[in-house]
Amino acid sequence: MNDWDFVARASLRECADPLSQGQTRWSIPLSPQAPNPLLLTALARSIPAGEPSVEAIVARCGQTLGRKWRWLTPLARRYRENFENKLRPRRQEVLDFLARDQGLGRAFERYRKELSVDDWLVAPQEMRPVPSAAGWSIPAIESVKALADLLHLSVSELEWFADLKGLGSKSGSMKGTANGDSRLSHYHYRTVAKNSGTLRLIEAPKSHLKAIQRRILAEILDNIPIHPAAHGFVKGCSIKTFATPHAGRRVLLRMDLQDFFPSFAARRIQAIFRTAGYPESVADLLGGLCTNAAPRNIWRELGLEIDRSEITEALRLYSRPHLPQGTPTSPALANICSYRVDSRLNGLAQSCGATYTRYADDLAFSGDEAFEKCLPRFAIHAAAILAKEGFRVNHRKTRVMRQGVRQYLAGLVVNQHVNFVRDDFDRLKAILHNCIRYGPESQNREAHPRFQMHLAGRVGYVEMIHPARGEHLRKLFQQIQWK
Repeated sequence: MNDWDFVARASLRECADPLSQGQTRWSIPLSPQAPNPLLLTALARSIPAGEPSVEAIVARCGQTLGRKWRWLTPLARRYRENFENKLRPRRQEVLDFLARDQGLGRAFERYRKELSVDDWLVAPQEMRPVPSAAGWSIPAIESVKALADLLHLSVSELEWFADLKGLGSKSGSMKGTANGDSRLSHYHYRTVAKNSGTLRLIEAPKSHLKAIQRRILAEILDNIPIHPAAHGFVKGCSIKTFATPHAGRRVLLRMDLQDFFPSFAARRIQAIFRTAGYPESVADLLGGLCTNAAPRNIWRELGLEIDRSEITEALRLYSRPHLPQGTPTSPALANICSYRVDSRLNGLAQSCGATYTRYADDLAFSGDEAFEKCLPRFAIHAAAILAKEGFRVNHRKTRVMRQGVRQYLAGLVVNQHVNFVRDDFDRLKAILHNCIRYGPESQNREAHPRFQMHLAGRVGYVEMIHPARGEHLRKLFQQIQWK
């Protein structure tokens, strides 16, 4: 790394933004001792401020510097080559590119006494979606103020709830002890034990943030298409639609993704909103509203007795900004972010004559003789695709089920047709009969606080899978005498 690279990169984040001081036109001679980061900031504003062609970039940079320097054309070409797959890179990415560019460094060394920033250009805040997102029916939000108005907030409230500075994760305490103030946190935390013995953190937003997230879901996320293979948390879909395509198949491969929601980092969520066409400032705030970084000490304050290795893994997952499990927006964003991996896995399945569906972190592949023959190689390729897309396969839950054994998917049996486990049905039927004979209190052995709603939900589940049997259970449920 040469002196130009080192000094410029070290100075960028400390460079004040002159536009924040209300000035729009500057003429600043550059320091003869070191690269002036203001030059990089000015160029980083000019380059993405319009049409991304080489000629247009040279024209804007020439306006910024007061002259079309000969070295601007090769600089623009190198920029296009570096960002050929990005319609609108982040400003920090442009700054890093300029700081690394040796040609710009040589130009500065040669012309440092003649260079000056003559005109600050501001990148336009219009919607610029990628071509595949141009048809999405989402609202145009071209400024932070417009986003605040859409969410019925002031700009300061919007920035507070987005928490891009991570104040909530630095608050230090959930309970408002001497180590911190719970009012700085927008989430409540609780843990759920997994069957594997590890823990899952549920991050439930407080009422005001939850209302904001519901508006984002209704106004934006519900209008972004997802892959047809996704069935979890999708209107009109259920575990029944997830399992039905695999009924009666010769062989079934089931895979499970580990730590599904926290595996989506905040930058990945912000990238979704940028893909939709929102300016960087708007996309960052939307991403902040939909992600969270949990305070590092919550595991101690929850009173959990888990070994150090599990705590280390939990800190790695939950202390960085991530997609929290427990918010209205997380399921939709997870499905949107999974579009690429769904497309790749669906293409892989079709190449083997197989069918693919996904319900959140549960993946199912099924097929006949041709799929059975290539199943070992298929499983390896599928795991490789998932790893490349940033997911981890829980290999302990990977199952290959043929017709000779009971084929399970999401608690349903799919050997011949989709059905529930007969033992579960008989057990629920017996509970309903006993509730009628002995009263519902006698059957609430697990002390459900809302036992009536719990039973109603189980009956509704049977009705969804098997309407005729569900109707019989519904009649029994209606005969129970509730106090």
